[in-house]
Amino acid sequence: MSEQQEQQLPAWADPSVSPNSLDPQGLSRRGLLRGAGLFGAAFAMGSLATPATADSRPYGGDDPRLAYLVGDHHIHTVYSHDAKYTFSQLAAAGAKYGLDWLVFTEHSNIGHAKYGASLEHEEILKARAENPRQLIFQGLEWYIPAAEHCTVFTAPGPNEVDVLTRFENAYDGKLLGYAEGSVGGAATARNEEHAVKAIQWLAEQRRTGYIDDVLVLANHPMRLGIDSPHEMRNWRDAAPEIMIGMEGAPGAQGAAIPGWRGTTSIRGEYENKPSAQSWPGYPAEAYLTYGGFDWATATVGGLWDSMLAEGKLFSITTNSDAHRIVFDTWKNGDWAAGQNFDNTGRLPDPVNTDTPQPGSDFWPGQFSRTHVGVTRYGYRAVMSGLRAGRVWLDHGHLLDGLDVRVKRTHDHGRGVTLGGRLRVRKGEKLTLNVTVTTASRPNPQGILPELAHVDVVRGTVQGPAADRDVWKAPDTKVVHTTDVTGRKGTYTLRIPLTAGDESFYVRLRGSDGNRNGAGYLGASVDPHGPIPHAPGNGDPWADTWFYSNPIFVDVSGG
Repeated sequence: MSEQQEQQLPAWADPSVSPNSLDPQGLSRRGLLRGAGLFGAAFAMGSLATPATADSRPYGGDDPRLAYLVGDHHIHTVYSHDAKYTFSQLAAAGAKYGLDWLVFTEHSNIGHAKYGASLEHEEILKARAENPRQLIFQGLEWYIPAAEHCTVFTAPGPNEVDVLTRFENAYDGKLLGYAEGSVGGAATARNEEHAVKAIQWLAEQRRTGYIDDVLVLANHPMRLGIDSPHEMRNWRDAAPEIMIGMEGAPGAQGAAIPGWRGTTSIRGEYENKPSAQSWPGYPAEAYLTYGGFDWATATVGGLWDSMLAEGKLFSITTNSDAHRIVFDTWKNGDWAAGQNFDNTGRLPDPVNTDTPQPGSDFWPGQFSRTHVGVTRYGYRAVMSGLRAGRVWLDHGHLLDGLDVRVKRTHDHGRGVTLGGRLRVRKGEKLTLNVTVTTASRPNPQGILPELAHVDVVRGTVQGPAADRDVWKAPDTKVVHTTDVTGRKGTYTLRIPLTAGDESFYVRLRGSDGNRNGAGYLGASVDPHGPIPHAPGNGDPWADTWFYSNPIFVDVSGG
């Protein structure tokens, strides 16, 4: 049975579903799908991808029409030792909050490696059958040798569990004692090399066709400061077709709701300080979140930009990292006599109570959303969209839609979109088209989000970094800001660009305008960027941002 036959279109994309049965968000997404020229069977079969013309092909050409599927690649269930929810609970929450795709990423440990992964797969198959309008991936939260964590996930297929289990046993830093914080887990050459070998092994499983596809994303990279710049570059360069990026914003976004967890709490649970195992080149400020985003992403001219300045795509995402949901009343069930996680591979099912339980997370899709541009609906389409970098993200349901294109000013085509490259000649006039669709309904907190500004960040492409531990891109800054306060519906900003002597990239950012200030590298680089909140006072709904992946512009001589 084909992938498409196994899946139903999401309700908002299915012409057989009456518009009257859709909520405002679903109606808005259907409108965006129609506007992109993709709807119904054409979207399902992917037949509307428009090829570049012969004249435009040498210079980048037109990207296909895109629909954006919303998802979360970092979710934990009873098959993680520190979580508590069932697949059914989490899939239902994802559906409630409008997610098209979810990745279940259980923590590695002895119980999971021995029992949990195969048991989990049976529930994955059940969840796929019970939720035919969702794409449900099985993955793993990998303890990277010498470093933090990564999401690893595969396309569905007969060998998905085998690959994940073999990978976990052979390469997981926690099981091997190679992870930071464990005996023998320091950032030694052996441990760092093992992480690279792990990524290369996954790439080989894809290359040989043993699995259809696999992707890797670094999780909460600055939480402990143990993911050094050279390690991140080494992972990316080991297999850039599968090691595609990092969390631009972590989960645990409810950690600092005032009065909830305490006076020292920080969004993302970024409450650590530099340790003996942290990379010494990071400043103390790197261990905080800025507008809920990781310092590596939020700092204009910082670590993410230093990687993009090499001219290599490195994507960002956001997700729930769902373990324990804020204000939720479920608690972990009790173990039967003689049972524990190591000898069962799963926790007992949760039990409901009448009392809110401790937690820092939101349900999948409730607050954090990753939007992936696709031309059809399916598992491989989502993975291809992520690999291509057609990604933007938002918090608090700040936007319904975003479409970004760079084109020559007098071209009639759509231009190149997120993650893409446009080849131009020195001195050519370009236009950055940013089409925004504002929020059409109150978010899960009951707030109707309003976008206040759109910022354009531009950086020069310098080529491969001579120092692989560099974390600054001194030629990157905010070059344009548009105040969009009060604008509603769908509108397009047309921002002029000129190709100078050097290749460059542009990326976008914006917020509700509630909290901002000079960026970490100064007001001349970023005059009104995200800023840290006071400990214990980080209401996430009152400080929401969107970010996009870059578009590269490769400049040749005039």
